[in-house]
Amino acid sequence: MNKLLYAFFCLAISQLTYAQEGQIRIEQDQDISELLTLYKDALKTSQYYRIQVGFGTHAQAERIKADVEVDFPNLPSNIDFDSPTYRVRVGKFKTKMEAERKFNEVREKYPNAMLLKPKKSA
Repeated sequence: MNKLLYAFFCLAISQLTYAQEGQIRIEQDQDISELLTLYKDALKTSQYYRIQVGFGTHAQAERIKADVEVDFPNLPSNIDFDSPTYRVRVGKFKTKMEAERKFNEVREKYPNAMLLKPKKSA
């Protein structure tokens, strides 16, 4: 009898409880969409494989560039301005193999580095 009462009690409790319900609403700043568009446009106009090692304000980009020049003195580096951020990019590689080889080396020191592909010819 106790087991039957316990089973009935568990069944009643399970019917009274409900899972949480809710809605997720993601709000994204419009500037993020604009940045993605600018980034895609910048990738389309590049004629070489490049490696982007970091980005930020002008001061942050200058510090990153100085660090890159110490870590990779034979690799040409520059700061590109893609409003509103400054991006530190290194190298000008004609072939994908050459770019990937250097990218793997750079990524050991700068884990967030990205390999940028050149614009496709039309």
